[in-house]
Amino acid sequence: MPTSAQTAGLLITVGQDARVTKSGAFIRKTKLDELPQLINVLLGTMSIVGPRPEVPKYIACYTPEQKQRVLSVRPGITDNASIAFRDENEILGKAQDPEKAYIEEVLPIKIAFYMEYTKQYSFQQDLKIIIKTIQILV
Repeated sequence: MPTSAQTAGLLITVGQDARVTKSGAFIRKTKLDELPQLINVLLGTMSIVGPRPEVPKYIACYTPEQKQRVLSVRPGITDNASIAFRDENEILGKAQDPEKAYIEEVLPIKIAFYMEYTKQYSFQQDLKIIIKTIQILV
């Protein structure tokens, strides 16, 4: 995406978003864009598994309890919501109002995944999520 992408459209990527370059589309499709996040894992600011970071505009949609619980764990590169919505931009691309669909349909499901994760996260659960993620990529 160009450096002006955040001011040139929605905060979510939708369908064949014109802001995504050809090389960027390949990088996103192959999930190579997630590799820099490994630096954050090594620095300790992220985990491999955990709720995906969300932009402040959408965190404002969380209830106080959801904010407290979800933001109490380190964000991750992958989680069950990432697996379930791996084709999110294509799903939203079919919506008449993509941002409304994200807030009203997708985000509540993601939050439910995040809340469930915070209730029962463990090494075993993380390992299962990592295996599912690898299976999807391969």
